Amino acid sequence: MRDFSWKYFAMTGDVDAYLLYKEAESESVLAAASVEEEAAPHEEDE
Repeated sequence: MRDFSWKYFAMTGDVDAYLLYKEAESESVLAAASVEEEAAPHEEDE
């Protein structure tokens, strides 16, 4: 979806397509951060 919205924005200049691109980008960054957080070992309090 991110690639499509960027290509559509680049071809048309449609602001809504750009906003959709930025929303998809931020969601992918959040998803990557949550995956990294799950993979990191958690330290227990002593």
